[in-house]
Amino acid sequence: PDMNGTEGKNFYVPLSNRTGLVRSPYEYPQYYLAEPWQFKIIAVYMFFLMCFGLPINGEVALWSLVVLAIERYIVVCKPMGSFKFSSSHAFAGIAFTWVMAMACAAPPLVGWSRYIPEGMQCSCGPDYYTLNPEYNNESYVIYMFVCHFIFPVTIIFFTYGRLVCTVKAAAAQQQDSASTQKAEREVTRMVILMVLGFLVAWTPYATVAAWIFFNKGAAFSAQFMAIPAFFSKTSALYNPVIYVLLNKQFRNCMLTTLFCGKNPLGDDESSTESTSKTEVSSVSPA
Repeated sequence: PDMNGTEGKNFYVPLSNRTGLVRSPYEYPQYYLAEPWQFKIIAVYMFFLMCFGLPINGEVALWSLVVLAIERYIVVCKPMGSFKFSSSHAFAGIAFTWVMAMACAAPPLVGWSRYIPEGMQCSCGPDYYTLNPEYNNESYVIYMFVCHFIFPVTIIFFTYGRLVCTVKAAAAQQQDSASTQKAEREVTRMVILMVLGFLVAWTPYATVAAWIFFNKGAAFSAQFMAIPAFFSKTSALYNPVIYVLLNKQFRNCMLTTLFCGKNPLGDDESSTESTSKTEVSSVSPA
């Protein structure tokens, strides 16, 4: 039939629904999960990804930064002497990040805390703000705060603090070397960016959890609960910039991989030259 402008929402709402997959390919499937098991096992899988996948991915990112901090501390500060990393150590680091992530994301699946809608109610996460005694939420919040925030922050501050001290000591011994002084400044800048990036991503979550823990029964809005989720998820945008694009060695490796062994920016030559000049510049980030 001809459309004369009287269709109203009966036309525009279905049209909006049909274009949702194009406009929001990741958000669109969530709307259909509320329907009574239309997709059966697919709906279960999608629900599992939203409830379990988001927390575990965030924890993998968190502990990956911890592993990188430990690796750089071992390479630069040499607490174990002339230790050399191999592929087995890399696999061990990857396994460690997933084990620690599972230690965070798995307990709500077996009754220690639970997964509920969070923030704007379009995704799920651990129930760290109701402190429901039936699910032992209070002990879970303490566990998360200590083991998955205080512990990683302590490791990162210690390792990067020692790294900066070591680089500054090496630079003080080679004050006439311009490349060494430049490397010292770049390493210090990178450490500051990495620590700030970590704190910006995870301090809001820890702060909100601590505030709720010490203010039991306090009212809060969905917008307020969306703030920590926003900061943690935006880390997926700036962490690659800090850890890859601003790091000469990582950037060179990425570009040579993408361009079949040739770096179009020529970072490989400058990286090799700076590495041969001074030991400090072997960890030069930019």
